[in-house]
Amino acid sequence: MKKMTIRRMLLAIGLVTMPGWAGLAQDQPKVSKEQAAEIATAVYIYGYPLVTLEMTRRVTTNTAAPVGLRAPMGQFAHAREYPPATYRDIPGANADTLYSPAWLDLAKEPYVLSLPDAEGRYYMMPMLDGWSDVFQVPGTRTTGDKSQTYVITGPGWKGELPKGVTHYESPTNMVWIIGRTYSSGTKEDYAKAHAFQDKISLVPLSAYGKDYTPPKGKVDPDIDMKSSTTEQVMKMDAATYFKLLATLLKDNPPTPADAPMVAQMAKIGLVPGKDWDISTLNPTIAEGVATAPKAALAKIMAYAPNAGKLVNGWQITMPAGVYGTDYLRRAFLNFLGPGWNPPEDAVYPIGKIDGAGNTLRGADDYVVHFAKGEEPPVKGFWSLTMYDTEGFFVANPLDRVNLSQQSKFNFNQDGSLDVYVQNDSPGKDEEANWLPSPKGDFALFMRLYWPNEKAPSILDGSWVPPQVRAVK
Repeated sequence: MKKMTIRRMLLAIGLVTMPGWAGLAQDQPKVSKEQAAEIATAVYIYGYPLVTLEMTRRVTTNTAAPVGLRAPMGQFAHAREYPPATYRDIPGANADTLYSPAWLDLAKEPYVLSLPDAEGRYYMMPMLDGWSDVFQVPGTRTTGDKSQTYVITGPGWKGELPKGVTHYESPTNMVWIIGRTYSSGTKEDYAKAHAFQDKISLVPLSAYGKDYTPPKGKVDPDIDMKSSTTEQVMKMDAATYFKLLATLLKDNPPTPADAPMVAQMAKIGLVPGKDWDISTLNPTIAEGVATAPKAALAKIMAYAPNAGKLVNGWQITMPAGVYGTDYLRRAFLNFLGPGWNPPEDAVYPIGKIDGAGNTLRGADDYVVHFAKGEEPPVKGFWSLTMYDTEGFFVANPLDRVNLSQQSKFNFNQDGSLDVYVQNDSPGKDEEANWLPSPKGDFALFMRLYWPNEKAPSILDGSWVPPQVRAVK
């Protein structure tokens, strides 16, 4: 996907149409155009994750059978290997864990998720509701690595559960499971990771304990499979966006904490559980509502400086994964890309500048120095990945996109570790510690899975990533 500049984003969100009004709703509140615009902007931000996840669901389930990271509803897709350095399909690709995503529609019936014995392998199965909040995370950190079975039900579901299973109730009927299984990436370890993936079972509750063959998925030719879901949401005018939001609210209700927002929504005729049509609004209200996409997206993008704290040149984005009523933060992180984990599971420091505040660039050589015993303190794993400015891997002679605790480093005599970040080889003796950079600007992405709960820990700030120091 071609990177979208702020200018292109703003051009896209300016494409707002004004439909005619076929009829006007009676007894609508007296709201001025300015008030309607302000309310609609807030509602747009509030609903952004729900709309974004729905568009993501449509694209990633629009297939007849599992292929790549796409699978029909109610089925897992399993990544089988890490993408090569030449991979340029999706920005921010991962070279540490094999993804296993699945989408559920609990409005039809509950699903049973059975996880096999991981035999000490690190994995996690975060479950996101329609609002992008992680409501459960079975896996090594939380529930251990032994076999386990869960029944996932929608809000308010009533019925009998099989014996010996754990019940997870989702706040919404839309559920996105984003499984991650760690692998060292060797042929032998891939085979073991695949064996674990292949034993994961996901079936409707009515099929539990029976022979079950997942049905073929239906392919909708009208779904845009080329544009990113971010672009697709940005191109929606107010009439389309809020109509879709109203539809989604039927199966994905607001939380009790959202009551003040629900009250505001009613002022522009948007009531959870009911259809919405801009043509039924008072023309004055409709005019204000029509301005919401442009204003809301501008606010979302302007939130970037507040997304995390800057420490040693690294932007550390916390909290994430569970948002409460911090709607703007939730919208911004979903704008960057949905699927964030809570900090207890993963923290992702991003480095775009060196210790002196200068942009990281291939023309310079850098060192990331870890004092003895001060490598990233995690119980899962850590890695340092190289991306270009568009979020893609950097092709290089070593075919190496990251370094991690699995790497066979050359440590200094005092036990410290120097990672060399540069375009040219630092020399054969140091190539074990070399993370090749492009000739142009670049970004470093640190993944810290299952960070220490106690000091030293990135969670309380008692450990922070060291500066990326330019070597002159």
